[in-house]
Amino acid sequence: MNVSFYIAKRYLFSKKSHQAINIISGVAVAGVTLATIAMVCTLSVFNGFKMLVAEQFTAFDPEIKITAERGKSFDTSAEAIEEIKALPEIAVATECIEDKVMIQYNGRQVMATVKGVEDNFAQLTEIEKVLVGNGSFKLHDNTVDYATPGIELTGILNCGLYHTAPLEIFAPKRGKKVSMANPAANFRKGYLYASGKTFIVNQPKYDSNYILTSIDFARDIFGRDSTEANSLELKSVAGTDIDKLKKSIKATLGEGFRVEDRYEQQADVFRIMKIEKFISYLFLSFILLIACFNVIGSLSMLILDKKKDMETLRSLGANDKLISGIFIIEGSMISILGAFTGIILGVVICLAQERYGIISFGEAAGGLVVDSYPVDIIASDVAVVFVTVIAVGLVAMGVPVNYLTKRLLSANNKE
Repeated sequence: MNVSFYIAKRYLFSKKSHQAINIISGVAVAGVTLATIAMVCTLSVFNGFKMLVAEQFTAFDPEIKITAERGKSFDTSAEAIEEIKALPEIAVATECIEDKVMIQYNGRQVMATVKGVEDNFAQLTEIEKVLVGNGSFKLHDNTVDYATPGIELTGILNCGLYHTAPLEIFAPKRGKKVSMANPAANFRKGYLYASGKTFIVNQPKYDSNYILTSIDFARDIFGRDSTEANSLELKSVAGTDIDKLKKSIKATLGEGFRVEDRYEQQADVFRIMKIEKFISYLFLSFILLIACFNVIGSLSMLILDKKKDMETLRSLGANDKLISGIFIIEGSMISILGAFTGIILGVVICLAQERYGIISFGEAAGGLVVDSYPVDIIASDVAVVFVTVIAVGLVAMGVPVNYLTKRLLSANNKE
């Protein structure tokens, strides 16, 4: 057994001559443990919010979205697109047309986005989970096209779920010269009738801006051909590796197309969350560094307490490296003990929060999607916390311990 490790272990668990050293050692372990718990819980809460936001977007955004790199639309009858639709990993494929329009209802006007989708849109996404109203989700029938607007857009138009008059949709005509003499001639006009449904995604981007309808209506109002689409939205077969599927699709399509997964479609939102998580990690690492000063204090008192032992070891032929190593290893053992204890307790707290919702949002919970803080424990984050605790502990104690032991040994030599 390594001599430094053996002696360090004895020093850590044996009773010291001064009770204060035992107390300070316990405080050092407790400090590292609490800092580790804070890191595990905080990162898990950020993961929980990320998961919650992703679930909200799941109702509207597809797993994979294909768009043109240049221009607004592409030809869906192209051979490469047909190959994508026929891939065995693809469960549902939906062509979509979306663009800005002006909506008018009973004198109220608002700019919004009409998204025309195929009849299998409900199988592509989980839209039915966020629908409010009576009846089934429908886009059209043999006579008319139906509108399913966001809840906030419904309020802005003051049309309700069962508006008696249709929504008037205006979209600029493509490739036509603007007529100042007759402005109405510059727009295509269409009518959307009440479906009795509205959706609540709890994201202003969708709730106050989007209105779902049939793709045939969208192609007509925007003057698109029957094979044109702004995007091809895909849902994969359960268990499919999304990253691998994306690479396969990109290889099939070649240049000129953008292939995005759900996180890439909302890159700005998730980038902000990632930055916030990283900043929190840095702050907690700084707190951990402060907690490690307790370890330095404990080791400093231990070095003074074991002055005679150091003299004995020196007389037996131990060099400065071996003696310094004893206290560095002991400090590392304190960090490892605190890290393990903190991670175990942190995971237990997160699991309890996930199951029982111990910490809630209080009175504000009524207006939120969830009542308590969401958590999601990710193994890679736990590993990062463990490595951080050990690394910070070694950096914090390495220089002071080396300095103290060398100085004490130097003083002993002079004596």
